[in-house]
Amino acid sequence: MTTADDTTPSRPARRGGAAPYLMTGPVVLLFAVFILVPIGYAVWLSLHAMRVRGAGLGIRTEVFTGLENYLSAIQDSALHEATQRMLGYGLIMVPTTMGLALLFALLLDAPRVGGKRASRITIFLPYAVPGVIATLLWGFIYLPAVSPVTATLRAAGLPAPDFFGDVSIFFSVANIAVWGSVGFNMVVLYTQLRAIPGELYDAARIDGCAEWQIALRIKIPLLRPALVMTSVFTLIGMLQVFSEPATLRPMTNTITQDWVPLMRIYQQAFVDNDIHLAAASSVLLAGVTVLLSLAALAAFRLRVARSGR
Repeated sequence: MTTADDTTPSRPARRGGAAPYLMTGPVVLLFAVFILVPIGYAVWLSLHAMRVRGAGLGIRTEVFTGLENYLSAIQDSALHEATQRMLGYGLIMVPTTMGLALLFALLLDAPRVGGKRASRITIFLPYAVPGVIATLLWGFIYLPAVSPVTATLRAAGLPAPDFFGDVSIFFSVANIAVWGSVGFNMVVLYTQLRAIPGELYDAARIDGCAEWQIALRIKIPLLRPALVMTSVFTLIGMLQVFSEPATLRPMTNTITQDWVPLMRIYQQAFVDNDIHLAAASSVLLAGVTVLLSLAALAAFRLRVARSGR
């Protein structure tokens, strides 16, 4: 015989309490202080400008101008030219970085390749070098007066390349970025390859597939999520290029002070002393970065959805 107390459903015990909020609180606070607040302040600055009021010397006051700074940034011809140079740089850097990262990851995952551990460390090591240091190292290789490449070729009676030419400068800057970023992307792709069950490879080998066929028909299709992620990271790195051309600029006249968009924004803020226009340009660049990243992710999801039908 059951009583009313026996038939009453028991409520699930409340677990956790305030512990989850206490654990996530510092993260949320740091995210707000170092991410949300700077973004909000940049947007606020972009909607204002300094104006001189009064006769004579006048008084500089900050006034609300709405979208005026954004219109000025969109119409800035120097920013347009910097964007074109960035795109030319990206056409070299992005495909080369992803192609080499994928190639190295596939070679290291091949069953008959020796020295994998040493090769992984060697390929990844440039990623640990700070960008400014890496640019200085390559800059000394590019600089004709101290370049060992130039000295060797001249000693052999061969013409020395001009690393700072109008066209070759794009390859010179892209080479530094590729050298420093291939290792990180390779590790991500290689880690994903190691997570693929080996039974798939064994079944393919039994069916007579060669290693290159396994790589094209099994490994690369299963690497699509990692390829998309690393491609997005590389694309964001292209949009944020700054340290390489800025560090090489004292070595050559080919690189101007507004060679890429971030250098143009730096000039607006700290050379032209127009922090409000620089803020508007920064917000526009950040918006383009977000839109391109979302577009890449959406294209990947659409392709996955179509392949699943």
